[in-house]
Amino acid sequence: MELVERADVEAARVALAGIVRTTPVAPSRVLSGFAGGPVSLKCENLQRTGSFKIRGAYRRIERLGPEGRAPGVVAASAGNHAQGVALAARLLETRATVFMPAGAPLPKLAATRGYGADVQLVDTFAETLEAAGAFAERTGAVLIHPFDHPDIVAGQGTVGLEILEQVPDVATILVCTGGGGLISGIAAAVADRGVHVVGAQAAGLAAWPPSLAAGAPVTVTGATIADGIAVPRPGDVTFAHVAALVDEIVTVDEEALARGVLRSLEREKLLVEPAGAAAVAAIAEYPDRWATPVVAVVSGGNADPLMLVDLVRRGLVAAGRYASLRVRLPDRPGYLADVLRRVGTAGGNVVDVEHRRLMGSGRSLGAVDVALTLEARGHEHAAAILDDLAGAGYEVAPE
Repeated sequence: MELVERADVEAARVALAGIVRTTPVAPSRVLSGFAGGPVSLKCENLQRTGSFKIRGAYRRIERLGPEGRAPGVVAASAGNHAQGVALAARLLETRATVFMPAGAPLPKLAATRGYGADVQLVDTFAETLEAAGAFAERTGAVLIHPFDHPDIVAGQGTVGLEILEQVPDVATILVCTGGGGLISGIAAAVADRGVHVVGAQAAGLAAWPPSLAAGAPVTVTGATIADGIAVPRPGDVTFAHVAALVDEIVTVDEEALARGVLRSLEREKLLVEPAGAAAVAAIAEYPDRWATPVVAVVSGGNADPLMLVDLVRRGLVAAGRYASLRVRLPDRPGYLADVLRRVGTAGGNVVDVEHRRLMGSGRSLGAVDVALTLEARGHEHAAAILDDLAGAGYEVAPE
């Protein structure tokens, strides 16, 4: 298979001039501490439509020409690609139909419709691909694949050209990776520059490690909070690029992704969706692993506000700053006050208290289970609070 080359990416950049933003690169002091050298974030979450997807979608549709796009275009997406196709189609004055799973985040649904696309909902993401293919056959609309096409790869690769200009001495680029369009394009753009290119994938649905081991795309099953990179099988086009040009693929678990979202929000002042935080998470999970300067691509910021609340809580729990514990104490006046006093004296902040009266017999008779939710400064601090309560004679356990 003929691979996308730097010249193809440069041509895509010319076509995208005035369409996409040159997104900023922001240095990160916190992540630099993990990496042992300079780390910067390439903020594609600040791109039009909230992710890098507009780059590839516009290049693909623009290359069709007026006649080729006259029947319209169709896409299947959980959100970011949908928005990129919808906006690109509007800018190029053609119709866009997008099939999305019914469970797609509401903000992504609303945004896709807001860009002018006709959104059709189906039950699952797998069914969106089938429905989009059937629609293309029935109507003549051109299917705009989310990652598996050379024009998509070339468009996404313009991120790499910008990184080379913004951080000329970059040694490692970390890229959030699902289907592989973004990492394939970036790898093609920097192929002759001696840059180490690393993909970061959600461990809950990681098709790249087994695919590379097998020497061909492999389909996997699983689930992840990172819906933007929840792709069960690499594409043939992207597999060829990753196998030839990418140096390494690592995985990060769900708690690491949640911590990445929290760290981006709290320390970097960036709103990042779980998929977009995969590269951020990888730096913290694999400290001192890669040569610096490192650039981590923050690929998208289209986070569902309702999910964000849960993600922030999960991130706090994973960081040891939000803890739940159960304390069993005699059901007599003064004991609950003593427990709360001890938590406060130890520096914990009680967020919620729930009494659970026990109706059993024996040693549980007249006892109360008290569920406490509290804020702590980290895992060691939370453990010290539990130890203090246990030392006072209370039966205590984390929940």
